[in-house]
Amino acid sequence: MLEHVRNAIRDIPDFPQPGIIFKDITPVLKSPPLYADVVRALTERVRELQVDKIAVIESRGFLFGAPVAYELGLGLVPIRKKGKLPYKTIEESYALEYGSATLEVHEDAFEKGERVVVLDDLLATGGTALASAKLIERLGANVAEFLFLVELAFLDGRKRLNGYSIFAPVVY
Repeated sequence: MLEHVRNAIRDIPDFPQPGIIFKDITPVLKSPPLYADVVRALTERVRELQVDKIAVIESRGFLFGAPVAYELGLGLVPIRKKGKLPYKTIEESYALEYGSATLEVHEDAFEKGERVVVLDDLLATGGTALASAKLIERLGANVAEFLFLVELAFLDGRKRLNGYSIFAPVVY
């Protein structure tokens, strides 16, 4: 869908550890036309969904979710690593491709019944996204869709997110 954006993303072998090929989006971020194209595509997708809030996953999700939320006049909710949020939180632990982690969100982040888009830069195995969905649903809101700039289809993250709608304009 965004082939010119796909072509700008570079592979970094053995990062953050041997055997991992990291998809580096910084060439997209440093190019105003590419970044604008990504934000525009994600904004149009969110506009179609008619949601109440955008939940962004630390940290690269912040880079895309903030301009989308601003453009559409939506609330922005950060989902962060444990210990990074100042108010009362709920947490969800999960397995990563290369370890484990815990995410948190403020306990007052969502109202019951709200429709929420979850936005992050990349879908790999789906663990981070699923943990985010569990946090949102525990607070009574509903995940309308997951939006990612990049999907690594060979890692089968969609399987882990079975039953959820997923949108990613760049797929490897």
